[in-house]
Amino acid sequence: MFQKDLTKGPVFGTLCSFALPMILGNLLQQGYNLVDTWVVGRFVGPGALAAVGSAFALMTFLTSMLLGLCMGSGVVFSLCFGRGDPEKLERSVCGAFTLTAALSALLTAGSLLGVDGILVWMNIPHEILSMTRTYMVLVFWGIPAIGVYNFFGAYLKALGDSVVPLLFLAFSTALNIGLDILFVAVWKQGAAGAAAATVIAQYLSGAGIALYTLWKNKPLRRAFRSFRVERAGLGEIVRYSFLTCLQQSVMNLGILMVQGLVNSFGTTVMAAFAAGVKIDSFAYMPAQEYGNAFSTFLAQNRGAGKAQRIRQGVRWAFVTSASYCLLVSLALWFLAKPLLLIFIDPAETAILQAGVGYLHVIGPFYWGIGCLFLFYGLYRALGRPAVSVVLTVISLGTRVALSYVLSAVPAIGVLGIWWSIPIGWALADLTGLLLYLKTRPRLLAA
Repeated sequence: MFQKDLTKGPVFGTLCSFALPMILGNLLQQGYNLVDTWVVGRFVGPGALAAVGSAFALMTFLTSMLLGLCMGSGVVFSLCFGRGDPEKLERSVCGAFTLTAALSALLTAGSLLGVDGILVWMNIPHEILSMTRTYMVLVFWGIPAIGVYNFFGAYLKALGDSVVPLLFLAFSTALNIGLDILFVAVWKQGAAGAAAATVIAQYLSGAGIALYTLWKNKPLRRAFRSFRVERAGLGEIVRYSFLTCLQQSVMNLGILMVQGLVNSFGTTVMAAFAAGVKIDSFAYMPAQEYGNAFSTFLAQNRGAGKAQRIRQGVRWAFVTSASYCLLVSLALWFLAKPLLLIFIDPAETAILQAGVGYLHVIGPFYWGIGCLFLFYGLYRALGRPAVSVVLTVISLGTRVALSYVLSAVPAIGVLGIWWSIPIGWALADLTGLLLYLKTRPRLLAA
């Protein structure tokens, strides 16, 4: 019903209409994260806010491998759909589902067994150690549900349907918010209540999108009835997904290392960073979803052999993303403190000051991360995922190295962590642009 052929129609209108439900879904997800942070920060306290913030960074790292696998699989699905090859699409689905299930089980088991070592590695302060451990153990049980949702969501988006994943995400978000308020604000279950609300919503949305897709999509039902994992199909999924998984893992490992450094500055900076990152996510994550939609658009058109349409899509995507990021940067400069007050009590002046400092350093440079998301999507769709890994290493390597060096200087301190982030974005963007200009004819002809 909502399937869209991205190889036809006006380029800008087709790309934007496909991207809009994905962006709305991302905003819903970030809206939930904001409510989650607000509930924990206001009804439990700064310690719980710091604990949830640290766990959020860890879960982002762990699930990044699943997201990378599903993103890489989605590129293969899009190429098959663009070529009009339903038989290969069915074979690819079986291979991708097998890998997703195996990785979900491995991540869940490894996380639960290694939770105590993770807490030590992340420099979690002693006063919030028990709370953070409880929260982490609960949210680790939601990893398989994340795998299911993202697998079926990637399949639908590859076929041009970005609406159904949005609807199930909206259901999950609304349920999550309701359960958050019930468990934390009403029943006083603290950070553990927030974790339980998240896991329940994840499983219901994962089961819902799986059942819907199997019910509505006959080729998918046929693929699962005659479930066969062929070496060739599995190899293609691995080829497209491995480097995407590596890219996502490297990116979030760097973020996790920065989180560990932030934790060493104490609960005040941790709480400010947790609130600031939530605002960050709401502000620039729509650009990430736009980059994912852009990647699907390019992959379908690459499968159909439409190089001119790819070139037009590249131009429109960069203009649109940069314009959005500049507008958001301007708004955030003036609204930093009011936004932080959503999560932080006005009496917590030290946390507010640290949070405003973070947003005033990061906010003006959102164009950098917006362009970087597009470079990731471009090279992934055009069969050069290794370039995305290189760009991630440059961005995160710069961020981690500068964070540890600059923050050790007494006159700079935590500001060194903040400034390392936009510097890393800028260096990666410059590299991505130079590589694109150098290899553009060969890339677009591939």
